[in-house]
Formats: sequence, structure tokens, C-alpha cells
Amino acid sequence: MPARLWRIAGALALAVPLIVPLTGPLTGPLSLAAPAVASAADPPSVVIDSAEHAPGLVRLTGRFTAAYDVSVVVDGERVERAEVADPDADDSGTWSYDLDTRALDGEIEVYAKATAADTRYGAWSPPLTLRVDNPRARAPRVSITEPADGARLTRPTPIRVDVAGADVRSVRVRVNGGPWQPATGARGRHVALLNPARYGDVMASLEAEAVDARGHVSRSSTTYVALGAARGQAPVPHRQDRAMWIWEKASYNLVLNPGSRRLLETVLPAGSTLYLGVDTYAGRDMIEDARPGLRDLVAWAHGRGMKVHATVAGGTRPPYLGALSRYRERAVGEMERVLDYNLSSEPAERFDGINVDIEPYSLPWFTSGKPDVQIQWLDTLRAMIARRDASGQPLLFGPAVPRWLDTSACCTGITYGGTTRTLAEHVQDLSDYIAIMDYRDQADGGAGIIAQAAGELAYAERIGKPLSVVVGVETLDIATSGDPSSITFREEGRDALEAELAKVSRAFAGSPAFAGIALHHYDSYRELPTVWGPSARWPEPPADSGPPTGVASPPRAVAFGHATVDLTYGRARDDTEVAHYEVHRSTEAGFTPGPGTLAGKARGLTHTDTGLLPATTYHYRVVPVDVAGHRGPPSAPVTVTTGASALRPMVVQSMAVTLEGGAARVRLRVVDEESGQPVAATVRGRFTFSAGRYVTVTAGADGWATATSEALRQPTGEVGFAGHRLTAAGRYWAAAYDRDRDVTARW
Repeated sequence: MPARLWRIAGALALAVPLIVPLTGPLTGPLSLAAPAVASAADPPSVVIDSAEHAPGLVRLTGRFTAAYDVSVVVDGERVERAEVADPDADDSGTWSYDLDTRALDGEIEVYAKATAADTRYGAWSPPLTLRVDNPRARAPRVSITEPADGARLTRPTPIRVDVAGADVRSVRVRVNGGPWQPATGARGRHVALLNPARYGDVMASLEAEAVDARGHVSRSSTTYVALGAARGQAPVPHRQDRAMWIWEKASYNLVLNPGSRRLLETVLPAGSTLYLGVDTYAGRDMIEDARPGLRDLVAWAHGRGMKVHATVAGGTRPPYLGALSRYRERAVGEMERVLDYNLSSEPAERFDGINVDIEPYSLPWFTSGKPDVQIQWLDTLRAMIARRDASGQPLLFGPAVPRWLDTSACCTGITYGGTTRTLAEHVQDLSDYIAIMDYRDQADGGAGIIAQAAGELAYAERIGKPLSVVVGVETLDIATSGDPSSITFREEGRDALEAELAKVSRAFAGSPAFAGIALHHYDSYRELPTVWGPSARWPEPPADSGPPTGVASPPRAVAFGHATVDLTYGRARDDTEVAHYEVHRSTEAGFTPGPGTLAGKARGLTHTDTGLLPATTYHYRVVPVDVAGHRGPPSAPVTVTTGASALRPMVVQSMAVTLEGGAARVRLRVVDEESGQPVAATVRGRFTFSAGRYVTVTAGADGWATATSEALRQPTGEVGFAGHRLTAAGRYWAAAYDRDRDVTARW
């Protein structure tokens, strides 16, 4: 998509549109688009309208239509919430965000992103490119010029490093993740000597690092060479049944808290495959600065007959930008992190594969821009595989792909490499395996799991790729994404899941291409009962000898606007697993955490507390809880004050869920939080536990609203209702003060 360009020189923004050059500095905001009046028929959209500059700051402003929750994506590095104004509560309004440019330099791409009101999927603006000239934030650029990638070294060889940048203080190199060695030189040319005899006949990774006077650290891309008589190895396919995605909230526990592995054994049998999330999390990088613990985890899994695949994305946030050519270097860098880890580790400590979760089809122009993004994605996958091949590592390479990649209009008739095929077939041609996100809650039928995977299996058989198709199913409580009632097994429970998966296994047992079944994901699977209702059972946790420690660092709290507080805190430890962190809130200083102060539970090391009152001081404490229910010591308190607002808070005063005619019925009342008077509002939410239907209903002048779930066919179960959005003109939802939010009906 074409980008609009701005130039920011030093601390002052100079506007230079790509087509119409301007002379002289801007003295105020620059309009990028004329205002438009939204209509009810307008499609979801979000745009960047203007940029107003100040020293070290650019204020971005824009509009949104048929959408909500605007955020700003900054150069594929972070996603930040924008301030939103929608006083009429009609899902159309304006937004603003102050971008701090003091730590930025070079060409910075910015998107605005919103959530479509009708589908709850993403709406994106065209990109805006800022050219920031900021020498103080400029990091050195470092590259290895010799030896060449793929060279074979049998005698002492210089490693030559080029460095561009001011005030470079040190240049170092390392081989196979070993100790950093200084490189000597001047004027941007440095050299270190590599003696192959010191390492033996091995494939080797060469990395260079430069540090300048301001503390900026830059790394080169990796050069892969063969030392002595070393030869690269080809990957060998293996079964992946059961495979399971384990994301960073849990994977870091497995690395940093060894007792967590006993919990993993309660849900994953020997011989399973771990798709282990290895992205940075909460300021830690398990591959770089927790490498001994990661090696220990991988060796532990191998000792139990398990395989371990590192799950990587595109090196961007959100991850799907990594498929684009602009960010390809970051995606390749994620690949190299895993390859370099493997080369630094003993055979038993190495990953067996790389599971790639970039998912560029989340970009709204994936379809409208066909085949541009599709081809960029394939080029990125090809570039990642080329790095695997250059390293000589026998890791299986397997992208996660949606079930419709071989049938949807966005993905058929794609010409790539001189052949025209479906996008699924091109991905299968490139990769060692695919993990189909075959997210449906029944095996049979035209839209069932079996039918949706049949095409990929048939193609894998046709091209002769054994054990190359993994069928993935969903257990996550997906809440507001897509159609919750048909995507996940969350409503049906584990007994129904296993019955349907047995059908899948029988259907594909004769296919040499079938590699097994994968579950998404570890945390949600652990929380899935056999069936909801009075007879629900969960996996029995391992024995636990005592409570967890307190959090390693006290909580930090930052208010966002008038109703939201973001909290971060350090990791607690336990002899098994810290299941979650209780976040306690009070308006009284020095409070003692108890049932009446519980504001929420967080699986990871962050929590967002929403629906608060404006201009109010809150105090927070965090209590870790292990899988046996033992509560650790409360953290020290942290205090924060929300911002002011002219909007009036409204709440759900009462809610009841009943069973009527084979479905669940919710009846709730919306009132003004201060006066208790009824409020006419739009209520959006979804049924929970045994149901999952998403509904939009209206609370009338008396404040009452009702909604009905999908048909409930389970012989036993439980149903609740979770509000998602509550909107009314001149008001906002103070959800933290709702009543009856946990009511359910059971049978």
C-alpha cells in the first residue's frame, strides 16, 4: 500500500508530502484528509488525519467509523492505545496519540488500527511514514563482510566486521554463542581471528556486536559457515501427536520455574510435541539471557520422548507485519535466534523444529491486495527456510495456517515461482509441515474438522511429503473473536473434544501425510473440564508442598484515561506452578487483600483493570496463587489516580441467567452508577461456559435487556453471560462496579 511520507528533522517536524513538496517548517497541524460525516452504512474504517509537532513529539490524530478501541502501531515494534472520543456512542469519532520520537531515528512506519464494531476483526489505516533525523537515537550498523555465508573454513581465518556509526566504543564477535571476543580496528573496519581447530568439525554461527558511547547495542545478522569437515544435516519428519502450543505466559514458567514441568506432565504424555513460545516476555529473552534454563527444559522434554519446536512469529508487534517485505529482516532474525541457540547447545538441548506463527491474513488488505501480501509472505517463509538451510540445522520448518487457505478467494489462483496454485499448496511446497488451524468443534460435516483438512492431506500425499500435515483444534475461550459457538471446544468440554478427535484420527489413520493432532493451547486446555456443570472434572494437579513466593518486584501502575489502569509486576516462584496472580484493588490505603477487594486474575505478569471511576485514587496489591490454591504473600501496595472525564459512569445493576426452552436467557438492568436511575443502552456480550453465542441487544428506557443463547444440547452444563461492550450517549461502562457478573445457570 502506498505510504504518505513526513520528515521530522531534529526535534521539529518538517512536512514534506511525497507528491507536493512544501517549503519551510509547519507552524501547526497538517491535515492529511478532509473530514467526513459517517453514516450507518459506512464500512469499518480508521484513518490518520493529521500530525502536529512539538519538540520530541508528534501528535497523531484521526477518525474512525463503525469501529472502536483505536490503537497505534509504531514501526512494527509496539502497539499503543490511542485516546478515543465517541460521546454519541455510535462507534464513530476521533482519536489522538502522542508519539514520543526522542528514542526514534530513521524511517518509522505508523498505522492506526481499530476493531470493527460488527465483526470484531481489525480495521487498519493506510500507513504513514515518518522520517526522523535524530542522531542521539541512532544506533551503529554492524555487518560481517568476511567470511562469506556458507564458506568452509579449515585454517585460521579473519572475521571482518564493518561498523557505521558515531562514537563506537567496542566491537566484538562470537562463534556458536560462545564468549564475546574483541575485534580490533578503526574507522569502521574491525577484525578478529577464527581458528577452526579450536571448535572441531561443526557448523558454526558468527555474530558481531557494536556498542556506542550512548549505550546503543547493535547486532549483525548471522553468518553461517562450516568448520573443518562439518556437513549440514537435512531434517527428518516425525509424528507430532499430540502437539500443543505453549505461549510465553506458560513457557517462561517452564524455563524459569522447573517445578512447572510437573504440571505439564499432567496434560501432555510422553511422546508429545511442544510448540514452545520463545518470544521475549516481560523484559526477558529466554533464548539469550535464560539460555541455561532453556537448554535444561529441552533436554528434560527429550528425556521423556518429547519433541520441542520453537514457535516464532515475524519479529514484529503485531506479529503478522513480519510477513511484509519491509519487516522481513526481523522475521529472518527470529529464525536466526533459534538457529544460533541450537548451534550453541549440545544435541540433547536443541530444538527439533520451528513452528512459524505469522498469520498475515489478519491484515485487512490481505484479500483486497491479492496477490501482493500473499507473495510477500511466501518470500518471507522462503527467506527463513534459506537461513535454516545455510545453518545446516535439521530443524523441521512448519507454518501455522488457517483451514481455508486452500479454498478462500483470497488464496486461490496464486502464481508463485512460475506455478499457479492455492496459497496452501505453495506453503506446503516450501515447508516441511503445516499445522492447520482447523478450528471447528465437530469432526464430521462439510464444515467439520475432517473435511476442512482433507485437501491439504491429499496434496501432501500427491507431492510425496510424509508426516507433513498436523491438524490443530481450539480449546481457548475466544470470547469476542469470530463466532465463539462454533470455533472452539470450550463450550463442549474435554470429553466431547476427545470423542471428536478420535474420529479425526480414524479418518486420517491411513494417510502417510498425517502427522497428528495439535491443541491450542496449553493454558486453555488445562482449564477445560470434562463437561461443564455439576459433574465437571479437571486434571488433577501434582502434589504441592506450600505457597508460592511473593512477586519478585512490586507492582507498577499507570493510569490510561479516566477508567483504565495498567499493572506490571515481577514473577513469583513455586515448587509446582503459579497458576495466576490475584490483583486486589481498594480506594483505601493500607488495605488487606480479601474476597471483597479482588479486581481480577492474571495468568501472566501484566493486568489491565478497566471500568474504573474517573478522578479516583486506587491502591493495588498482587497475590500469587499456585495450582493447589495456596496463596503467597501480598505485594507491597501501589497507588494511582485515574483521569477526569465528562462522561457519566453506568453499570449493570443486576443480572440473572435462566434456562428456558432448551436455551439460556440472560436478563440484566443498566443504571447510572451514581443515581441508580435506569439507562437506555446498547449491550454487547456473549454467553459463557456451555454456550458461546455473541449477542447485541438494547436496554430500553427502564434499563432492562434480555438475550437468548444458542440451543443447548449437552446433557449437563453451566451457562453464564459476559458483557463485552456497554454503550450509551454521554456515558461509559464502569464495569468494575457491576453486580451479579458471575451468576450462572446449571443443569
